[in-house]
Amino acid sequence: MFVERTVPNARYGILEQAQGTSEAELAAESIRELGYAILDAGYDEASLQALRAEFERVRHAYIQRFGEKHLRSLNEFHTVRSPLTHDSRIFIDLALNAAVLDTLKCAISGRFILNQQNALVNPPGEAYSQAAWHRDLPYQHFVASRPVAVNALFCVDDFTSQNGATYILPASHKSEKFPSDDYVWRNALQVEAKAGSFILLDCMLYHCGGINSSPLQRRAVNHVFNIPYFKQQINIPANLASAVLTPREQAILGFDDQEPPSVDAYLTRRESRQ
Repeated sequence: MFVERTVPNARYGILEQAQGTSEAELAAESIRELGYAILDAGYDEASLQALRAEFERVRHAYIQRFGEKHLRSLNEFHTVRSPLTHDSRIFIDLALNAAVLDTLKCAISGRFILNQQNALVNPPGEAYSQAAWHRDLPYQHFVASRPVAVNALFCVDDFTSQNGATYILPASHKSEKFPSDDYVWRNALQVEAKAGSFILLDCMLYHCGGINSSPLQRRAVNHVFNIPYFKQQINIPANLASAVLTPREQAILGFDDQEPPSVDAYLTRRESRQ
């Protein structure tokens, strides 16, 4: 028998309430409170198929360039670093997805830039580097009162319990220490999501990939956006032609926040902003 879920709406003793009605506002509220949200990226099936084809094209070219043996020796075979810099407008557009940027505006106070974009493969029946608990600001044991960095994990394929969907510890972005093993066992949650979705995480939320027990690979594209006080993983502006980007796109991709190479350059930048 189906029982409709009901949630009490009456309340008392409440003086303040968070306000949010749009998808972006509600996703940002979930990131602040629970540390994660699932967001529809707005891709139709044809666009999703084109992205999958581009994923495989860029990955193949990447392996050809750096060599499978070399990448495996570095435990990098299942990762493509900074695919948006590999002559791919599709990956640039993915990093600039409107639904994600609207949510980030609600979640991160002030300006934010793209820190990194990495294409990831969770292979069937193999261990891989992301199958260990971590934060996307690793080795850090501090928490912030509001998000300073957000992970936007795009699901190229469906994320299911069978193919190793991401595990999270809800609200762990609010605690400095990694919790006890018993706590992890009792509270870990596996996030299933459809292809074409973004799984958004506060970067201080503890999470890990699951083991893929299906016969097929599971693909994703990870993005980290942060306030512009963190150095990019790879210098994106140095590897992209600014002429093909609008000023707004350049700003999000970090063109306005490169480290000045000299005092002269620093002073020139200050003068240009007056």
